[in-house]
Amino acid sequence: MKNLIIAVAALLGTAATAALAQTTPSAEGDTPAVATPNTQNPAAPVEGANSFTEAQAKVRIEEAGYTEVSGLKLDDKGVWQATAMKDGKTVSVALDYQGNVTAQ
Repeated sequence: MKNLIIAVAALLGTAATAALAQTTPSAEGDTPAVATPNTQNPAAPVEGANSFTEAQAKVRIEEAGYTEVSGLKLDDKGVWQATAMKDGKTVSVALDYQGNVTAQ
């Protein structure tokens, strides 16, 4: 019984470590499917099937500090593109399927 408990504990520890490794961004751009707060994929914007609706994309861009989001369109690479204001300047912004918001 003691060996079974030790084996289960070791297995759970391995699973927790694997889950943590999958959510940590790397310099190569390998990140989870959805960006978490305070993380950014260095390769953003990343091409891929985007499940954000237009309304969700606008909210996500505004939450990143942009205002006056306009011209929001999903391009052929699965990246939402728009024009917005930040720090008093008009900029082009992009939102990828991972939730990364980038100025271009």
